[in-house]
Amino acid sequence: MSEIQRPGALYQQVAAAIRDAILSGEFAPDSLLPSEAQLIARYGVSRPTVRNAIAALRAEGLIDVRHGKGSFVRASGQPRLTIERRISHTAEDRFVMPHGDIWQEAEEPSAYRTGCTKDTGLLLQLDEEEALFGCDRLLIDPSTGTRAMHRTLIPFEVAEAVPLLGKEPCKPPAAIYWVLTQAGHKLSWTETVRARMPLPDERTTLHLPDATPILHVARVAHGTDDRPLFLEELRFGADRAEVAYRITADKQPTRRARA
Repeated sequence: MSEIQRPGALYQQVAAAIRDAILSGEFAPDSLLPSEAQLIARYGVSRPTVRNAIAALRAEGLIDVRHGKGSFVRASGQPRLTIERRISHTAEDRFVMPHGDIWQEAEEPSAYRTGCTKDTGLLLQLDEEEALFGCDRLLIDPSTGTRAMHRTLIPFEVAEAVPLLGKEPCKPPAAIYWVLTQAGHKLSWTETVRARMPLPDERTTLHLPDATPILHVARVAHGTDDRPLFLEELRFGADRAEVAYRITADKQPTRRARA
């Protein structure tokens, strides 16, 4: 039996001891933890104390409880999928996203009309409740089982200027870029990535383990005058995938010699 002689509540002491065993490799990634009865015997504590310790480790993201199977050490290491966010332009004036064919649609896309939220309004430089065409997709990578929630948003005023976008708001992003260029826009893009804890519907849809954050990727396509024209959002579990970028150096304006 291991001695518990640390400061703090008893369940915190047990959680610290189990944490040490995980970090030292005694309990390996993706392995089943000892049962409640075994942990009770190991640390000489009550069942409620062990359950509170496991709950604390779940909240930290070290433990994943699988109903009917037990508590498992959260797997570590590299994410299973790398998502490249580069955009290529073909000789035929089409746009291509690397590995764009890895995703399969798990269900039919859903088109709808909506309004700007505070967050999407900031990205699209629109007031809240400004009208948008939206399209939601649920994507899956068949090789790894990674699931992603994909959303595109097109302002009404852009769709009015480019009517095809209003008629077919669920075109893939590459096809939307092509339509915008055919309407005379020279496109550029900005992209942000942030981590946050999932909302309940995101956690359910993405099949996320306990205490798993998501990565929320937002890409805005800008027109010739740098006006935001189109927003694409991608959400997926941070334990399953990572994003990768190709970085090139911008040319700085030539400095004029002083007279």
